[in-house]
Amino acid sequence: MDVLTENFSLYGEGFWGTVKLTVYSSLLALAVGVLMAGFRVAPVRALRVVGTTWVTVLRNTPLTLLFFAMLLGLPRFGVALPFELFAVLALGCYTSSFICEAVRSGINTVPVGQGEAARSLGMTFGQTLGAVVLPQAFRSVIAPIGSTLIALAKNSAIAGSFSVVELLSTYKTLSENGYSVVWSFVWIAVGYLILTLAISALFHAMERRWGVAR
Repeated sequence: MDVLTENFSLYGEGFWGTVKLTVYSSLLALAVGVLMAGFRVAPVRALRVVGTTWVTVLRNTPLTLLFFAMLLGLPRFGVALPFELFAVLALGCYTSSFICEAVRSGINTVPVGQGEAARSLGMTFGQTLGAVVLPQAFRSVIAPIGSTLIALAKNSAIAGSFSVVELLSTYKTLSENGYSVVWSFVWIAVGYLILTLAISALFHAMERRWGVAR
């Protein structure tokens, strides 16, 4: 317990950094993922190509490589941002490709007749998707999205290797101060467990309220 009690503020700072990374990256991933899912089912071929390319490239790119591309590549084009924001972009964009596929699978569960009925009433594709299809698709993708965001929370540990303050990065300071590496990692693991269980509980509650009964 000495490792935790004597370094509680350090663990707290790292835990809060991980929470912020997870929340901001999740919001970005959900927004971009839903947008790309809309592109993938759009009647316009150019949009489908954009959505397919986004998913194919990001899902098949190692996350660490994406971090390097964001942190080292973007500044070469004059894009100078704080490391934390680069980390959010890398995590959010990477995870959005998985969110996109989850949402697209939910869209495919909605009967085709729903969209045809909406179009027969004069609704545009955007109106049909936003008002008819996505609300129904959402009910069937709560669990997969929850699992994806849990993976995002754990993937945020990579940011610690790029000068971003988060939970895993605390082990460097603890190691330099002579604390047990084993116990340092035990409390780091507990922090990630608390965060992932909180996300799991949130999505479990959402699934019980809005999920499709099976």
